[in-house]
Amino acid sequence: MGATASVAEPKPKLEPSVTEPTVKQKPIEELETVVVRFCGDSGDGMQLAGEKFTTVSAILGNDVSTLPDFPAEIRAPQGTLAGVSGFQVCFSSRDIMTPGDEVDTLIAMNPAALKTNLKDLKRGGYLIVDEDYFDKEGLQMAGYQSNPLEDGSLNNYRLVRIPITTRNREAVGDDLREEDGKALSLKQIDQSRNVWALGLVFWMYQRPLDPTVRSFKEKFAKKPAVVEKNVRTLKAGYNYGETTAAMASQYAF
Repeated sequence: MGATASVAEPKPKLEPSVTEPTVKQKPIEELETVVVRFCGDSGDGMQLAGEKFTTVSAILGNDVSTLPDFPAEIRAPQGTLAGVSGFQVCFSSRDIMTPGDEVDTLIAMNPAALKTNLKDLKRGGYLIVDEDYFDKEGLQMAGYQSNPLEDGSLNNYRLVRIPITTRNREAVGDDLREEDGKALSLKQIDQSRNVWALGLVFWMYQRPLDPTVRSFKEKFAKKPAVVEKNVRTLKAGYNYGETTAAMASQYAF
């Protein structure tokens, strides 16, 4: 069920981005309407990523319409088709009435998410995947006989293979400590890989980081290590867009 919100006021002037460009700016393409979908396992934080992206788009004055996709209440085994969760957002410089049909950019955090959502990605659309999860076990859980990242079945899309889990771990580091002095566990670190992906998509569509950084500081005010974890990986995802040759352009509205 979608929810549409319009913002009529002029776009506000935001403070400079938290992360300044590190290389020469890439070409910018003007677009009117885009549909982005985040999808992954039910524990991957896809709803959070989608909500943060929606909020920032509304702040910028875009019209937005969203479509959350929740798995069954009884949680399916991790990595299976039944356990996939998603969040779709359509944002535009004009009035829109639906969350969109075809997806322009699909972020798939595991093979099951790819298999259940690929049918909605338009031909030539961006497909961003966490290739760390496309191992033998992950592929088997999703029912793949071969690796779609390597068998040519995705040639109709602009495939961007990124080891997001590894990149997130590198960005967060191993120096963060909780209040009791214990280092963040690997599980706690991996919980922010959705934020790394969010940072990359923020870069693609020229969304500022500051509103999301402020929301982390407010939500986790009593957990400074969690704030720092999320801010580090959000910036890292954003900077990856600046530096990688896989992302050729940014998009403006």
